[in-house]
Amino acid sequence: MASNGEERRSSSPSRAGTGTEPSSTADSTQLDTTEDFEVLEEEEEDEDLSELPPLEDVGRPPAPPREDAQPAEEAAEDPQEWLDVLGTGLLKKKTLVPGQGVDTRPRKGQDVTIRLKATLEDGSVVEDNPALTFTLGDCDVLQALDLCVQLLEMGETALIQSDAKYCYGVQGRSPDIPPNAALSLEVELLATRDAPDLELLSGKEKIELANRKRERGNFFYQQADYVLAINSYDIALKVITSSSKGTCSHPARATPTPSPLQLTSGLFAVDFSPEEEAELLDVKVKCLNNLAASQLKLDHYEAALKSCNQVLEHQPENIKALFRKGKVLAQQGEYREAIPILKAALKLEPSNKTIHAELSKLVKKHADQRSLETEMYRKMLGNPSAAGTPGKCKDKLPWSIPWKWLFGATAIALGGVALSVVIAARN
Repeated sequence: MASNGEERRSSSPSRAGTGTEPSSTADSTQLDTTEDFEVLEEEEEDEDLSELPPLEDVGRPPAPPREDAQPAEEAAEDPQEWLDVLGTGLLKKKTLVPGQGVDTRPRKGQDVTIRLKATLEDGSVVEDNPALTFTLGDCDVLQALDLCVQLLEMGETALIQSDAKYCYGVQGRSPDIPPNAALSLEVELLATRDAPDLELLSGKEKIELANRKRERGNFFYQQADYVLAINSYDIALKVITSSSKGTCSHPARATPTPSPLQLTSGLFAVDFSPEEEAELLDVKVKCLNNLAASQLKLDHYEAALKSCNQVLEHQPENIKALFRKGKVLAQQGEYREAIPILKAALKLEPSNKTIHAELSKLVKKHADQRSLETEMYRKMLGNPSAAGTPGKCKDKLPWSIPWKWLFGATAIALGGVALSVVIAARN
């Protein structure tokens, strides 16, 4: 997140440092071009990311030495030797001006301020920021910066050459960065400080910080980087649900009855106005909805279902949560449970074509599933030939005589025999 170094945690993102953020009109932007209903708003309990693909980090083993590499002694004498950060050749760092020692390197979770100059391969400058501030390790900026700044010493100036994969990827950034563009980043580490305690933030600060993290998640969603999107939404939720150590300056607000947000986040004795509580809850719902959308993209159905259920705990008639919950259940083959949920969503928004299409598809799948189950049961009972002709054909079979007729005929026969025996006895 970019700022002038005065924000408490991370401020409005700069263009080269963080990527193009969604505009204020992005509420109507469709982030999934194949599905009208997959829209993330602009304004998914903390999700466990342990099962997600791991983010690339600098802890990977270095690449094996190349045959044309210089001897170790010569490399040690050259302060401008390139460091292959990931061992893949796609992200390299070279020191231009030495820093103040390894002990001055920043740690993940700290707020850092850097000077940044970003250029394309043809030398075109696409960003020149004298003071970019962000939280290291929160994916608030380009991944190239997140991975390399933690290797800088205080006062060090370095040149970073990064493949498009760790910058703006296949989409680029209109209008100045083309798709699949590699970048050269000249970076100087100016300052580091510990990030503020989330529990000490005011309601307004929590809202601003959570919205910045959520908007960063929206950026990654647009880039189809759903792992990093989930990471950003998860951080936003941690900001919102962090307990507060603040004291209440307004006795009227310090009521013993907690609000719905306090019940789910532990925010007791917090100096939040009713408006701030309502806005925090609104941001939380948006994060959970967007989190569920990202989890669906990765086929993490159980996690997505959990996120949807959390939204519905706060807003039982949230259409997006109902729709995505129905989709999750359908993906799991639970058509019987999914259909009424989608019907409830359609009742709330009858004109939504996407819900109509999804519901029609599920009804057909459910009917097909029931036909298969019926056929399977008939085969198990040893009457497979009766498939498709239940009920009506039974009365037409030559041997299918009603049991009432059989009982009556038997009674008449027995009566005739008894009458014959009585007559014979009298004679």
